[in-house]
Amino acid sequence: MKLRLEKFGKTLISRELGSEAFKALQSTLRELPKNEELTIDFSGVLTLSPSWADEFLSPLLDQFGDRVILLPSDNLSVHATLRILQEVNKRRFNVEA
Repeated sequence: MKLRLEKFGKTLISRELGSEAFKALQSTLRELPKNEELTIDFSGVLTLSPSWADEFLSPLLDQFGDRVILLPSDNLSVHATLRILQEVNKRRFNVEA
């Protein structure tokens, strides 16, 4: 399943909004087959804050582990946010080459 984060907005900021986006996605995630990957697409996102991403991406990683695949992005805020989350949480994201 491919998930375009742009559907939650172009500017993804705040813990509250990240948590709301994660909760809104739960019904869709229940339909994800056990062997299917969840691909995250950052295209169209202008700003991704560490707080939003921690509330959205970290629980996805907890729930689906290595099945969460992040598509490459040339967005500097995405790069910085992912680097911060990996350092703080001591966990790596699976980024497609």
